[in-house]
Amino acid sequence: MLLTRLIVLLFLTGHVFAKEPPDVECLVVHLKYVNCNWNKPRIPNVNYTFASWFHHDKKASDCTTYVSENSTVTGCSQPYDNLISQRFLTFYTLLTHGNETFERDHNLKQRVQLYPPSHLTVKNGSDFNLWFYWNQTALNCVESEVRFRTNNKKWDTSLVSNGRQSYCINLPSSSAQYELQVRSMLGSNCGESLFWSNWSEPAVWGANNSIDANRINVSASVWTPFLYVVGGVTLILLVIMLLYHERLRIIPIHPKPSLVLSDIEDWLQFSKGLKGNFKDNYNEHACPVREYCHVSQTDSESSDGSTFSVTTDQTDFSVSMPVSKSEDLSTSFSSSTSAVSTQEEQQIAV
Repeated sequence: MLLTRLIVLLFLTGHVFAKEPPDVECLVVHLKYVNCNWNKPRIPNVNYTFASWFHHDKKASDCTTYVSENSTVTGCSQPYDNLISQRFLTFYTLLTHGNETFERDHNLKQRVQLYPPSHLTVKNGSDFNLWFYWNQTALNCVESEVRFRTNNKKWDTSLVSNGRQSYCINLPSSSAQYELQVRSMLGSNCGESLFWSNWSEPAVWGANNSIDANRINVSASVWTPFLYVVGGVTLILLVIMLLYHERLRIIPIHPKPSLVLSDIEDWLQFSKGLKGNFKDNYNEHACPVREYCHVSQTDSESSDGSTFSVTTDQTDFSVSMPVSKSEDLSTSFSSSTSAVSTQEEQQIAV
């Protein structure tokens, strides 16, 4: 009797479990599509067909993208337009397998999860503060939370007000390393969500003023050859400028010398008699000179010149100099005339 009751109980319990509908959970993902899953508390034994619609829709929409687990369909991702306002309406789901159908309604107002913030960057501002910036959709509806740490120590968290996509760390230390991450969710002014996004990729700033390790490696690999070339060219230019400056300093430029009598007097200390020979004389007269065996003197001197006779054993020669000769000829012959006149005076005295 006891065994019979146990068999009947197991049969009824199994029948109830077989008829239990799958637990469908839906979530609005980044205000782009609705993601529904029915793999909890366990994966179903059959593949269901999924359809969904919002209140006031004329017909249900069949699933376009199924999600499977262990070759069994366990979910669906269905895109919708204008989900930022449609999520306030009742959402309906329908699972079908053969003659079995399971329909359920959902309230998606607070079941929204955004993607992690993107393009997280860090900048050392002109106010000597450290600024972090990021991008997120639905700017006026999003509030954010940041977490940061110094030198890999414990995380500190801070909330950022709605619509703001930046965070400031005042007067950072140049010897410390700062790491920051951010996550977002819809704020209360747009129907507050219950779900935060995942944390973003970290942004790191330290002694080398870097953003993150991957960007540093890529940036260094791209700019290193260029910096080498610029550094080499700059060094060559500096060497050329230095050599040119040294040449100008060591080899000064002297003025071109000119043959001026005052300059010659300064260079060479002439005696007064020798200095007179350098002066121009334009008053000398041409004088013919003859040499004879007998000494005779004729005191005839015209306005154009005078004649002297000198007895020597040498051949006769005569020199005549007009007054109109050039300056150079007059100067050269004046010394010769002076020498001849001296010899005549000696002979006359004899």
